[in-house]
Formats: sequence, C-alpha cells, structure tokens
Amino acid sequence: MDGQQDKSSTSGKKSAKSGSPAKSKSRSKAQAVSAPGSKATSQANSQANFKTNSNKRSQALTPTQESAAEKPANLPQLPSMQFVPEKMQAIQKDYLEELGKVMVSKPEMVKMASQDRRFNNPTWLDSNFAGLAALYVLNAKTISAMTDAVQTDPKTHARLKFMTQQWIDAASPANFFATNPEVHQKMLDSKGESLRAGIENLVTDMRKGRISQTDESAFEIGKNVAMTAGDVVFQNVLFQLIQYKPTTEKVGAVPLLMVPPSINKFYIMDLQPQSSFVKFAVDQGHTVFLISWSNIQDEASQLTWDDYVEKGILKALDVVLAVSDQRKANILGFCVGGTMTATALAHLAARSQEKVASLTLMTTLLDFSDSGVLDVFIDERHVRMREEQLAKGGLLKGSELASTFSFLRPNDLVWNYVVSNYLKGEKPVPFDLLYWNSDSTNLPGPFFAWYLRNMYLENNLVKRGRLTIAGQKMDLAAVRVPTYAMGAREDHIVPWESAWKSLTNLGGVKRFVLGASGHIAGSINPASKNKRSYWINESAEGERIGESAAQWFSGATEMPGSWWNDWATWLKTYKGEDISAPVSAGNTKYTAIEAAPGSYVKVRTPTNS
Repeated sequence: MDGQQDKSSTSGKKSAKSGSPAKSKSRSKAQAVSAPGSKATSQANSQANFKTNSNKRSQALTPTQESAAEKPANLPQLPSMQFVPEKMQAIQKDYLEELGKVMVSKPEMVKMASQDRRFNNPTWLDSNFAGLAALYVLNAKTISAMTDAVQTDPKTHARLKFMTQQWIDAASPANFFATNPEVHQKMLDSKGESLRAGIENLVTDMRKGRISQTDESAFEIGKNVAMTAGDVVFQNVLFQLIQYKPTTEKVGAVPLLMVPPSINKFYIMDLQPQSSFVKFAVDQGHTVFLISWSNIQDEASQLTWDDYVEKGILKALDVVLAVSDQRKANILGFCVGGTMTATALAHLAARSQEKVASLTLMTTLLDFSDSGVLDVFIDERHVRMREEQLAKGGLLKGSELASTFSFLRPNDLVWNYVVSNYLKGEKPVPFDLLYWNSDSTNLPGPFFAWYLRNMYLENNLVKRGRLTIAGQKMDLAAVRVPTYAMGAREDHIVPWESAWKSLTNLGGVKRFVLGASGHIAGSINPASKNKRSYWINESAEGERIGESAAQWFSGATEMPGSWWNDWATWLKTYKGEDISAPVSAGNTKYTAIEAAPGSYVKVRTPTNS
C-alpha cells in the first residue's frame, strides 16, 4: 500500500515568489552604503564604528569556513545574518523620539496604545495601564522593524519574522492577569466569580487538550450544521460518498463530484443552508456528489497518497459515473483536495482515460514554490524528522494540525481565548465556523510524510515525470480538461499568486478568478449575501492566462458580490443537457446506506489525542 515515490529527486525547494500589486511582501534587500564625503566627519566615524560593531556581531552569527570545518558533520551551519547599519540607526532614532513623546504626554501615550485594538477600552486608556500598553506597542513596532532590517536569505528572514511575531503576540500585557485592567475590573464587578469561572474553564480545557473557541454544545452535525439532504451511496475505509437530493425538477446530465481537503471535515462546504456551497450547487441544477473523508484511526494508519488517489478520488469518480449512467463528470477540489484531484486527473491522462468534463480548483496549490506562511516549517531536517516518525506508519494527530493552524493567527485563535476564557471567565459564544475549526481530523503518517517532501519541500508535482502515483508518471500539462481556478486575495495558506501560477501548469483552456478575503472567508462567500467582491480578467483566458500574476491582476476588473455566481455561469457550459432529476439516490448496485451527512464525519478526534 505504500505510495510509489521517485527517489531520484534530492533537490531542495527553491523560492520563487510572484510580485503583485494586490499585496506587498516584505523583502530584505540590504545594500552596502558608504557615507558620502559631504557628511560631517563625526557622523561618518559614528557610522563606521556602528558598521564595524554590526559586522562583528554578524560574524558571530555566521560561522567561518574554518570554524565550520571544526564542527561535527551532523551539526547544522547557522544562517548568515547581518544588520544594515543605516537602517538600525534610523530605527533607534525613531524609537527614542517616540519614547520621548510617550513618556511626557498622556495624549501621545493614549494615541500610541490605541493603535492596538486590544487596548481600545477606557479601562486601559483612562488608567496608568495606558503607559504599559503604549510601551508594548512601541517596543513591538521597534522589534518588528529590527527584524525587517536583518540581512539574510529569504527563508531565514521569513522564519525570523514569524517567530518574532509569535513572541510579540505572546508578550502582550493583555495576556496576563497582573497587567490587564479589564480583567481586574471584571473580577471586582463579579465579586471574584469571573476568577472562579476562569479557573473552571481552564481545567475543562486542560482535560480536553485544547482551547475552547466556541460553545461546542450548541452544534450537532446533521442537525444544525451539514444539513443538506442526501444519502451515502458508497463507503470504504477512506471515505463515504454522499449523493445530495436535487432541489430542481431538471438537472444537468453531467454530475458534479466535490473533493474537500482530507485535513478537515467536509462541512465547511455545508455549514448552514444560507452559506452552504453544496446547497448552492444543488440549487443550480447539478446532481452533486461529495467525498466525506474518514477521520483516520490506527487501523488505517498505513494509507498513502496513492491510496487517496486510487481508492479515494478515482473510486468515487467511478461510482459517480455508474450511479449517473454518464461517461464524464465535473469535478471540484478544495485546497489539498484540489491537489489530490489534480494528481488523479494526471493519472487518468497517463492512461488516456477521459472521465472528466471540467475541473474546478478552490484555493489549491500545484506549484509549491511559494507555499505561504507554512513554508516557515519546511526544510530538509524537519521533513526528515517527520519521515522517521511517520513514513512507515502511525498517525499525524488532528490536534497537532489544529494547533499549528491556530498559531498561524495567534492573536485571533489563541490569546483572544486565553484572555476571555481563563482571565475573564467568559464562555465562548456559539459560532459554526469555529465549531468546524475545532473538529480536527487525523491523517495517516505515510500520506503526510510523502506530501511534505514531494509537495512542500521538493515541489515535485510540477516537474514532469518526477512523481509516480498509483503506477503512473505525473504530467500536469497532460491534464487538458477546461479548468476554473479560484484564489483568495488575503490567503496566507495558499497565496493567490501561487494559485494562479499553479493553474499555468495545466493544459487546456483555463479561467482564473480572484476572490476577496482569506482562505476560508474568500472561498465560502455565499452568493445570497452579496458581500465582498472578486476580480476577473476576460483578456487572460484560454490556453495562456498571462505572463505573471501581477500582469493578470493589472488587467483584472473588480466585480461586486461573490465569485460563486461567476463559477455557476462558467459551469453551465459543462453540465450537459437537462434531464429529469433522479427521484432516489444511488442505483441497483450502489444503494443508499444511510442519510447524509453520514457517520464518518461524526467521528471526532479523541480528547487529548
């Protein structure tokens, strides 16, 4: 069952980030600048001394060839890091000027503190704690600026910024009982009840093994989330296949198969009726099928990427075609579900099998040269460690994945709840999105280890013939079905430029659409709410969609509302002729097993796993 891997590739991942006017990314571009002769001698000497001292410090960070040769071979060499003297001088000057203002002027103190929304409260601003908040904001700005001024390679710089921001967020005075006046006031007003309740919340979460982000008792899968009507018509160890009940008298003859990410539960696509992407597609007159991935347990911990493609997506596709009595289906992949789907289609192309009418990719990476914020976790040592832990079997626990994703946005998903749950003694409010976010899933170790190396580290999927999956060499250019790809402008997990670049690796006609907001909010943007906007570039469609993401955006037009409507219009071309909607799910071979959403999605990762 082990996935077939091409061991010939040992190349490391290269950074190739597309520029874009949509969002700027900080780059460390240090320049060696000598003092002009027109400057005062004392200033020149000061800069020279500063630069000399900086060089000494940087040399301490950068092992020389001689010292590196003396080290044991298994010890990693530290990256080269230097400071640009002129930038450091400017940062120091700005810091002292701002500090002087804050220390002598209460209005300046309040102005500085109020730049952080955590301190935008009279309890902070009208008390002596305003000074503490102001100093924190000033120090955080200065430390961030110093990090930006470090001269090093892009990978190290991104890691340095990420870890520095983690420390800055954790060090906020709002996160500590002794330094949060809102907490003090709450304790006084409640006569100590908030403190008791906070301790109770902490003990509950310690037993649970994670921070509560919502009132989980307010939700039940199938009752008030994942409510779209349908039936499970097939299941194996990997997934259940749901066929949804049509809501229109006529449906397109060509069915639609949705492939959600295997690292999350599928019902992000079916949270509530008014925000359900599944229901939206059903209401457009499609016969919709969806893969509900198994929350992997120990007995299935040996499953590989090959298994997910062959026994997962390709098996589901065959069942969909059999139930629908069609030769082709439309298929949609979301996030890593899109990555797996693309490899499944490359597998079909290698075998000259034409089973797909169109492909839709939602926030999907195929080219991992810029993999967003997750890139800070990826290097040869980390991947090798994971391979030693997981490649031969075992589980990547869902709780570990959930914790990693939470710390990508620590203020919103970690410290916010530390303060409200434990320091203030408040109960989280019901929120369906956060309920889904807390419903983590396990992954089989071999699948995850292979994914890390071949996608994130070595970017092998875009290298023609480098990967062999389920017995077939991968060539994305051979996938020539019409493809619609959507990226999200503020996505930190799948940068939209990377979603655009990924699309260029496929053959056939292509359409790219850019949605507003982030990874989830940009994807799940209900058409009925008419919120946000999206961008299209009608002149950059077909076999070629432009020379770069920046060029694509420069010619794009912003449209009001949700990209869902644009997708629905595009997909009409491939839905086939209208036929009478099926009166029941399945067929004589694949009969209904149980009602949607099925039982697999209800399997929760055990407490403290």
